[in-house]
This record gives sequence, C-alpha cells and structure tokens, in this order.
Amino acid sequence: MLRRIFSSKSKKLKPGYFLPLSQLDISANHNNKGALNSINEIRISYLYQTIAVDIYKQSIALFLAEVLAYALKEEEKNPNLFEYIETALKWLDSHDEFSNFHLVFLLELTKYLGFYPDVKNTNVTYFDLEEGSFTNFKPRRNYVSGQELILIKSLIGIKFDDMVGLKWSSQNRHSILDVLLVYYEFHLPGFKKPRSLKVLKEVFNENS
Repeated sequence: MLRRIFSSKSKKLKPGYFLPLSQLDISANHNNKGALNSINEIRISYLYQTIAVDIYKQSIALFLAEVLAYALKEEEKNPNLFEYIETALKWLDSHDEFSNFHLVFLLELTKYLGFYPDVKNTNVTYFDLEEGSFTNFKPRRNYVSGQELILIKSLIGIKFDDMVGLKWSSQNRHSILDVLLVYYEFHLPGFKKPRSLKVLKEVFNENS
C-alpha cells in the first residue's frame, strides 16, 4: 500500500520511484495475516541513466516487468535470482547494443526458474517445447524445427556481452520471442503472454 503517493506534500514516496523494474531500497511493514502492507521509507538503490529516457529500453523494461510478475510466485528469498535480474538490468542501462537483450534475458531466466533446456545434445533436428530437450525424433506436437531451431541453438550459452554478434532481423527476434513465451507457458502454470508484447514488437519494428 502506497499511502498519499500522489499528494503534493509527500516527499518520501514519489510516483517516479515506481517505474517498471526500478531498483529500490524499501522499509516496509509486513505481516502474514493477508492484510495490505505499507511502505514507510524508500530510496533508489541504483539510478538508471538510460532506461528512463530511451523508448526502446523502456519497452523492454515494461515487457520484462510483466513477464516477471507472471513468472515469480515464490515469496521466500532467492538471492541468486535477485542478483541475476539486478545485474542484467544494470547491463541494459549501460550498453547501447541491446536489441536481443530480452531474448537472452528470458532464456537465462529459465535457469533460475528450473526449466532451462537440456543441452546435452543440440546437434539434432527438433526441440521439444514440452520436454525442454533437443531430439532427433519428431514430437507429436509443440516442437521447434527449421529456422526457429537454428535461432534457439544460437541463443544457448550466449551472454549479454556476446549477443552483439547475433545479427537478427526484427522478424527473427519476434519469431524466437514467441517461441520463448510458448515455452514459458508450458512450464509455468498460469503464465500469460504479457499485454505489452504488442507494444514491444511495434517499437522494435520501427527500429528495424
């Protein structure tokens, strides 16, 4: 609960603090009775230099915020997951080549969510979306092959600093993004495609 956030007298809580995926230090009241909790104090722990002013980075942040809202249901601490998200967003904020950032982010995130693809044998013909594995045997349904398979393979093991070598068209990015979201739907109960997906695609189409 954010009390009096839109009040002109509120100096501690400002709407600008709560942009998508802002990194904040928060002091809050917390209870386990199911009632609303309230924030006492807040400050920015890392001030974005470019995400707040770059329309392309803003679109990525909004999209990933929705993905994370659907994907993260646990309430217990997960420092490794937090560190990954924190570090990734700082990378996005400080780099100029980021067209494939959201794709690498989504695939790497599956490591922390427990369904990263089995990469023991990638020199095959199909990727089974339900099983999360590469295979030479054509699955009955829900699989990737052809050009999309090549794109998936090229993402395996890629780090943010390496992805500038992925010279993909906007069509290729949209295609592999759709595959990754379907993959999330199979492995995360209740996961939905973000409403901001359309906006993200439109923004990057303008920059293609």
